[in-house]
Amino acid sequence: MTDRILIRNAIVLSQDESIGELPRADILIEGETIREVRPDISADSAQIIDADGDIVIPGFIDTHRHTWETSIRTSAPDYTLGAYFGAILDKFAPLYRADDVLAANRWGAIECANAGITTLVDWSHIMNTPDHADAAVQGLQDAGIRSVFAFGFPNTSIQAWWFGPDYSGSVERINGDEARRVRRQYLSDDRGLITMALATRGTNFCKPDVVRYEWELARELGINITVHVAMDRFGYTKMQLRALKDMGLLFPNTTYIHSSHLLPDEWEMVRDSGGNVSLAPQIELQMGHGWAPAQIAEELGIPVGLSSDVATTAPSDQFTQMHAIFASERGRQHEKAWNEDLDGNTPTPNLITARQVLRWATLDGAKVAGIADRTGSITPGKKADLVIIDTKSPNVSPVIDPVGAVVLAADISNVGTVLVGGRILKRNGKLVAELSGPRRDVEASRDYLVGKFGTPEPGWLPTRAMA
Repeated sequence: MTDRILIRNAIVLSQDESIGELPRADILIEGETIREVRPDISADSAQIIDADGDIVIPGFIDTHRHTWETSIRTSAPDYTLGAYFGAILDKFAPLYRADDVLAANRWGAIECANAGITTLVDWSHIMNTPDHADAAVQGLQDAGIRSVFAFGFPNTSIQAWWFGPDYSGSVERINGDEARRVRRQYLSDDRGLITMALATRGTNFCKPDVVRYEWELARELGINITVHVAMDRFGYTKMQLRALKDMGLLFPNTTYIHSSHLLPDEWEMVRDSGGNVSLAPQIELQMGHGWAPAQIAEELGIPVGLSSDVATTAPSDQFTQMHAIFASERGRQHEKAWNEDLDGNTPTPNLITARQVLRWATLDGAKVAGIADRTGSITPGKKADLVIIDTKSPNVSPVIDPVGAVVLAADISNVGTVLVGGRILKRNGKLVAELSGPRRDVEASRDYLVGKFGTPEPGWLPTRAMA
């Protein structure tokens, strides 16, 4: 088998300013790497992928997902954030065995490949035992996608880690020895297919000495931090970034997830410290976190990544996130304009565009994940993490604006071919991976977990295990 692949005659949305959007071009891949992007490339002995009229984009980046929850997908469709804490985290998470984490991470990462997500930031707050950590990493390895494994904390009791016994902050730390072991044993290569971050809780949920310990642990390990801030009532009443500033912990390249209620000076802290934000617009709207403030971040020059967050309550694909953020951020601007324009004759200013949204889902997402030097754009020298969007389907054809076609018309069914590091994971609309074993494992995990959970909460649908 040749290690050269030539994608021919595609519409290329490169996300590289020097290359731009090419109405008809070829992409030459050698091994893991993009070598050329231009029309009429000649490449003897290369494997040919005919993409005539189809759209090639950089692979989507999911910048924050609790992948271990894949086993209990759609278990909580009507939940608010508070209900999620009480049921999913307090009751389900302590039931998880290492095998459940393995099945969920493997299936969730396979799901990413199917949806055109070539990089996943796995926010893994299910580190209940060393075996749980090993299983989480193995699940990502088995699926073969690019990943940032964000090592988190044990999820054995909501009182132990989220609010603490007096609701003033947890006294339980991330297991530093385990984080060091995982870094040393699996994720020492910062250029590898799977790299490492630290999934921390921050000043709203932990005692100050715990916060300082976890931030310093990330610095010791040489990895980035990813932390939830300013979400729902849990973030609205406490100034988390102000507290981090007071502690001298505004580290560069920190990802601030949700950020729905950051105050103006906190936004400046994110920008000035070299931070970024990960927004999960469908979840934020649905579960009550607040608005996804992409436009504020964009105006300040802060990189924006999109995320699916939790499979328990919403779809885990970037098309959903693009639709949600495009509609919600424009809707907020429309409402503001309508409220201020008594005559009703002034067009709404400052509307986000489809091209901004596609950048958030790809190149900016790679910046948030800390790997924009190797993925996120179709640039010679970067890894060949690519998605070919089939434009022949009724929901996409005919194409006029290809960016509009991707952001507003396409869905998972149009993800025809997916490559990660030059390796084809999906072709002609079909995953290359064998699915029956991983599906069997994740269904068995679901049956075990739901069976142990007990009487379902209101709003749950019955499964075979409940019958």
